[in-house]
Amino acid sequence: ATLKKSGGRTPRVELVEIGPSIDFSMRRSHLASEGLMKEALKQPKELKEKKEKNIEYNAFGTKTGRIHMQRQDLSKLQTRKMKALKALGKKRRRARDGTLSHEGDTAVKRKRIS
Repeated sequence: ATLKKSGGRTPRVELVEIGPSIDFSMRRSHLASEGLMKEALKQPKELKEKKEKNIEYNAFGTKTGRIHMQRQDLSKLQTRKMKALKALGKKRRRARDGTLSHEGDTAVKRKRIS
């Protein structure tokens, strides 16, 4: 760009062409036949990306997937056993059998010695 004097306060800017200049001209104005065009634009199947089923991405880019399993039998599922629940169960059993007195539990606690 060259700056030249102008009548006003801002200079006049003229652009000067540098580098190679190319003039393109259209030589072929009609398209190829339907079969040739189809063959030219064909892409191999290996190049096409296969969609992954049951996989989603959330807004943060975290990948989540859905897996399919057989139904579980919840009656056979082993759950965590707590000592408090175990003691409560013993108390209920004794009350059901009639061995628990109405005044309270008078059973003696025994310490296990190993």
